[in-house]
Amino acid sequence: MMNVKSNLLLLATILLFSCNSSNKKTDNQETAVSSPENYVAYLFAYFTGNAVEDESIHFAVSEDGYNYKALNNNRPVIESAAISSTGGVRDPHILRCEDGRTFYMVVTDMTSSKGWDSNRAMVLLKSTDLVNWTSSIINIQEKYEGQEGLQRVWAPQTIYDPAAGKYMVYWSMKHNDGPDIIYYSYTNDDFTDLATEPAQLFFPENGKSCIDGDIIYKDGTFYMFYKTEGHGNGIKLATTDNLTSGNWTEHEGYKQQTPEAVEGSSVFKLINSDTYILMYDVYMKGSYQFTESKDLINFSVIDNQISMDFHPRHGSIIPITSTELKRVTDKWGN
Repeated sequence: MMNVKSNLLLLATILLFSCNSSNKKTDNQETAVSSPENYVAYLFAYFTGNAVEDESIHFAVSEDGYNYKALNNNRPVIESAAISSTGGVRDPHILRCEDGRTFYMVVTDMTSSKGWDSNRAMVLLKSTDLVNWTSSIINIQEKYEGQEGLQRVWAPQTIYDPAAGKYMVYWSMKHNDGPDIIYYSYTNDDFTDLATEPAQLFFPENGKSCIDGDIIYKDGTFYMFYKTEGHGNGIKLATTDNLTSGNWTEHEGYKQQTPEAVEGSSVFKLINSDTYILMYDVYMKGSYQFTESKDLINFSVIDNQISMDFHPRHGSIIPITSTELKRVTDKWGN
């Protein structure tokens, strides 16, 4: 009888150890899939124009960061009417979260057909597979007091703030006849709402408008590229070691490599490389320019290395794994 009990106990122990080992292996595999060492391609989120049907989220993919193919035949991958209050969305910014498995995307809730000072809201989206997204509309004027003079809410983006241990959404707002200023708010834990009152993140010392902020972290420094709205219409740079300290260093000159008006800059790092790509919308000419840099200070044009079978407007790019690449191409084809 004792031998039977001993054997049963041994069998139970083996089964428990096997189950725990299997779960541990699965967790390691999932972590490995989403680690930077396993990135093999790029996902480009963008919109395509000022017509209502073009103010929507589109995806494209690239295996090298230079040559891009549109998914879904360059049609929207998410219907704007299903997620927005205005019927249109613009300026999609996509972020892989710190856990490596979750994705946040934020967009301007706006259609330009109603006027450039017509929107008051943004949309927060969340996904764990890049295919299925949940969304929340955040109307700044309705959510917060003292926003009666709010004219527009433009180009939100998301970044993880290590000092606060929270995700921050930052965007530009204009009130009454004042300038556009870049504000921020921290989100709640499930990324369905803003959890703090909007506060100023950045405003140039010259007191003139700034929009389209885009921040990347490198070697202890946050680099923010932004557009000077209405005075130069170019891309400038400010840096800081703490996002909310208010201590920004403004750098001289413009970063675009064209005399044309530009907007909607976005910067990303090439996989397994120390090279950064800064791209932006040359909106008056209907073109897009790509530049590269090692130090995020000096940039050179690489347009002759770029190919796209679509024309993007104000988008963003993240690296993805082979599993994620297969998932989006299985869904939307390529």
